[in-house]
Amino acid sequence: MQATHSSIYTEAVIPVPHAASSATSIDWYEFLERPRLPSPATEALAHLRDSSILITGAGGSIGSALSLQLARLGPRHLALLDASEQALYRLQSAFADAQLPVQPQLILANITDAVHLDEIVETHRPELIFHAAAYKHVPLLEEHPLEAIANNALGTLTLADCAKKHSIARLVLVSTDKAVTPISILGASKRIAERITLDHEGVVLRLANVLGSEGSVSETFLCQIAAGSPVTITDPDAERYFLTCEEAVDLLLASAGAKTGSILVPNLDRQYKISSLAEFLIRTSPSEARPSIAFTGLRPGDKIREVLWSPEERPMPAPIQGHLEMERRASGDALLRRELMHLKDAVRERDLPRALEIVLQLVPSYTPSATVQALQRKALGALQS
Repeated sequence: MQATHSSIYTEAVIPVPHAASSATSIDWYEFLERPRLPSPATEALAHLRDSSILITGAGGSIGSALSLQLARLGPRHLALLDASEQALYRLQSAFADAQLPVQPQLILANITDAVHLDEIVETHRPELIFHAAAYKHVPLLEEHPLEAIANNALGTLTLADCAKKHSIARLVLVSTDKAVTPISILGASKRIAERITLDHEGVVLRLANVLGSEGSVSETFLCQIAAGSPVTITDPDAERYFLTCEEAVDLLLASAGAKTGSILVPNLDRQYKISSLAEFLIRTSPSEARPSIAFTGLRPGDKIREVLWSPEERPMPAPIQGHLEMERRASGDALLRRELMHLKDAVRERDLPRALEIVLQLVPSYTPSATVQALQRKALGALQS
C-alpha cells in the first residue's frame, strides 16, 4: 500500500541529469503493477536538515537523484564527490537548472586516494556519508577484476577508515543484490564492501535493478527501440527485482536513520522477467516500429535470477517503511583487517591469482566466472614463465 503520510516529494519525477530522455515520461509503475513503495515522512528526515552530508559517486544515476533530493531538504552543508569530470559537470548543470535552496560543493576526486580523501573530509566535516561510488558493469568488470576490487572493495575501505579517523557518525553504503552469493567480481567486490561497512558500524542498503538508470537494461532497451534494432536479452528465463529511481532515493534517505550495523533491502514481493520489461517498452514506445527480440545468451557474471539475501540471512520487518532488515549470523570479522591488508598488497602488485585467493577467503560464496578463471590461469602462467 502507498504511504498516507506527508512526503518530501512535490514532483512526480526526480530529474536525473543523464537518464535517457525517453525514460522520464514512462510510468514505471504500470510495468511493475504495484504502487510506489512508501516514501519517508517529512518528520523522519528532519535530522538531515541539520547535517553536513557527503555523497560519493554523486554524478551517477542514484547519486545525482539523491543529491538533488537532499538539496530540496536543505541540509546545512552538501558536498558531492565523483571521479568523473563529465558527471560532475552534468550535475552542476542540473543544480543550476533546478534553482534549489542549497548549492552544493562539487568535488572531483577518487575515493581510492587516501590523502585527498582525508583532506576533503577535514575540509567539509561531514556527519553523514552516502557511499554510492562504484564500478557496476558486470561483463566489463569480469575483464578487469583487479580494478573492480581496487575501486569497489578497497575504495570502500579507504573511505571507511577515513570516516573512522574523523569520527563521522554514519556511513551508508549503496550495495546491490549481486553481492548475494555472487558469481561476478562486481558482486564479490560489493560483498567485501558490505563487510567493511558493517565492521565500521555503518549501514548497508542492497538495491535491486533501478529502472531508467544510466547503463541499466531499461536504458539499453530504450536505445535499441529508438534505433529500430533488435532488443537483445540474455536469456528468456532471466528475472530481476526492479524498483524506480524515486524509490531508491526514498530507501536511501530513510536508511540514514537505521541502526548501526544494519543490512537493509527493499521490501519487494516479486521478480520480473527481463523479456517482460522489453515487451512493455516496445508496446508503450511512441515509435511505430516494433523491433524483434533476440536472445544472446548469458554473459560472464550474469545470473538467471538474483536474490536479496543469502541463506545465512533472514529477512525481518524493519522499523523503516519500505525496507526489510536482515537478521544474520555473526560474520567472524576478527581477521577481516588482516585479509584486507593482504588484498591491498596483491592489488598493488597486480597479483591477480593472490587477489582472487583472498577474495574467495573473504567471500566464500563467490563462484568466479569462466572469464575470471581464464585471466587467473593466464596470470599464473606469466608468473611461472
